[in-house]
Amino acid sequence: MRLINTTTFELKEFGPYPPVYAILSHTWGEEEVTFQDMANLGSAHTKKGFAKIERCCRQALRDGLHWAWVDTCCIDKTSSAELSETINSMFKWYSRALKCYAFLEDVPAVPNDNIFQDERFLPSRWWTRGWTLQELIAPLDVEFYDRDWLFLARKNDCKQLISRDYGIPESILDHAKTLGSICAAERISWASARETSREEDMAYCLLGLMDVNMPLLYGEGGSKALLRLQEQVITTSEDLSLFLW
Repeated sequence: MRLINTTTFELKEFGPYPPVYAILSHTWGEEEVTFQDMANLGSAHTKKGFAKIERCCRQALRDGLHWAWVDTCCIDKTSSAELSETINSMFKWYSRALKCYAFLEDVPAVPNDNIFQDERFLPSRWWTRGWTLQELIAPLDVEFYDRDWLFLARKNDCKQLISRDYGIPESILDHAKTLGSICAAERISWASARETSREEDMAYCLLGLMDVNMPLLYGEGGSKALLRLQEQVITTSEDLSLFLW
């Protein structure tokens, strides 16, 4: 696992037992900072996507955390092996993060202490993306921030509203129940209204929720990727409900 030093922004590799860290959940936009960009911080700083890396690290420091993980720059996406390993490990990495910061860049700052009652919050693009589903569920502590990085709310304080609008049981959001206690079909249904940029990712983003691993085969198509996912689930479970999809 590769982490960012929240003071120097330097990347460092860790083995199976990394130090405590914060993790960023966000939607991708223009000029994202890549792993290669981080070799030259002066140049990386000029890209639009560096701002959220910087603000994530700043918030982590406030929370006493010296390491952070951001998918845009902590993964060497030129390595197919590393990308596959990362995607298969991502649910675990999010679940082990001490803090998860969900950055909602399309939510403006508003003078409202109870922001979850404001309809400008829930329509955020963040709620429509496939990958952010596991990023909502896996960490115990998720903090939401608006586009100015002002604190909005914590997941567990808003679990009733999230459950109402997105169909995820409160007991899953607050980890009172395990994912294994929910049938496969219901878990897949949570992603039914979400989207990914690549069609195969609609299956790959469910790997952690289904508690399976499989190689990534970009180009196979969404239907084949989902079929492989179903086959992997069947090898470890007798839950046939997933074939409803």
